[in-house]
Amino acid sequence: MSLNLNKLVDKAYEDKTIKELLDAPPSALEGLTPKHDELLAELKIKTIRDLAKWKFAAKAQALATLADSES
Repeated sequence: MSLNLNKLVDKAYEDKTIKELLDAPPSALEGLTPKHDELLAELKIKTIRDLAKWKFAAKAQALATLADSES
């Protein structure tokens, strides 16, 4: 199965594998810049993998998911 990730990543990263993307800096994501890399590095987030595993991002995602089902 082939996934089209082009809408998620910067043009320079469109031909990369998912593993390569996870090892790339956060600025490889569409909409983020090298300045974001600098700011995130202060939080010890240097790759997309680090960002995905960041415990505060996981907690925020859990809250957002729960909010969708709250009545």
